[in-house]
Amino acid sequence: MAAKTETPRQRLFREVAERGDISISALAYALGVKPPSLVKNLRPLVKKGLLVFGQGRTRVGVNPGLGYVIGIDLGSSHLHFALADFQGEILQDAVVKIRPEDGPRELIAQIKQGARNLADKAGHGRLQAVGIGVPSAVDREQGIVAWANNLPGWKDIRLGRELGKEFRVPVFMENDANMAALGEHWRGVAQGVDSFVFIALGTGIGSGVFVDGKLYRGRSGWAGEVFRMNIEWQRWQEDFGDSGHLESCVSGMAIAAEGRKLLSTPEQGEPSGLAQERDAYFVFRSFHQGSLEARRVLEKTFTLLGVGIANVVAVLDPELIVLGGGIAKGAPEFMLVTVEKVVHTLQREIAPPIKLSALEDKAQTYGAINSALSVAREAIARRL
Repeated sequence: MAAKTETPRQRLFREVAERGDISISALAYALGVKPPSLVKNLRPLVKKGLLVFGQGRTRVGVNPGLGYVIGIDLGSSHLHFALADFQGEILQDAVVKIRPEDGPRELIAQIKQGARNLADKAGHGRLQAVGIGVPSAVDREQGIVAWANNLPGWKDIRLGRELGKEFRVPVFMENDANMAALGEHWRGVAQGVDSFVFIALGTGIGSGVFVDGKLYRGRSGWAGEVFRMNIEWQRWQEDFGDSGHLESCVSGMAIAAEGRKLLSTPEQGEPSGLAQERDAYFVFRSFHQGSLEARRVLEKTFTLLGVGIANVVAVLDPELIVLGGGIAKGAPEFMLVTVEKVVHTLQREIAPPIKLSALEDKAQTYGAINSALSVAREAIARRL
């Protein structure tokens, strides 16, 4: 069956919605039409309340009252919710700790409740879409979390369907590192960069890969899952279990495990849950207090991270490497110096710039917002 032809009105709405507030002259140039003709075609969309004129009718943008979207970052220790308008500006957000060991049912209920709490605070307008990043490869068409190795019991979970039934809006679900790459390309240091790799450093490790201006997902959606990378070939026959190979050496839980062997345990005593046990905060705190043991832990971790990144560079030859996530905030300067030294040594001829995320630990959330806006625009345009 042939694809339905896009109408001029649909195209016009999409262009304005994607570009944000834009001058009439710039929009007319982009579309190859004359400004008077463009204004005439814009009027029905303004009358419908979808678009609004600004600055003496010389500019046009999406009506701020059209509605809002919710972006969600599902991590292995927390949930980050953000309520955003149709310009992608965050109006309210909230961070909630989770107990991953409680299983999918409890966590899905927590996701629904957190999103509902924000939706109830939105005021005017209506919820148009939800975007969520999850620590797993996903089947986006079916809304299935394939296997979140750091969330016990999360295998073939139909999270997208659950959220769609709850909120009755389009739901966009994507791997969290891919979401972070989308966010960084939209609002971060990778704006305008066609080929780059975002390395997500949190409880685990993953990456989002952009090739020729588009997110690259691979044959089965597992592209960028660097936690599976083996950087110690002598151990190729070992079963690393759910933590993967690189992740067992380079991740928040790896830093925490190594730190517990060499340092005093955190002041709060024994861990009260899986998320607490994986928390590497005490290692970074000791590092900043001058602990040589903590420095050795982090130097080894960041050196192995550099080796992993050098291997990625050898395969993809990207324009840029971006480091983000909670672990990247712990000792950013030390991490950057160590990783750059290793990558430039191993890939001297093709080593790309390596930068810290401009969005820090909100890159996934911005990616979720951007994705939600994309499916919301599509749903509205289809109704025109």
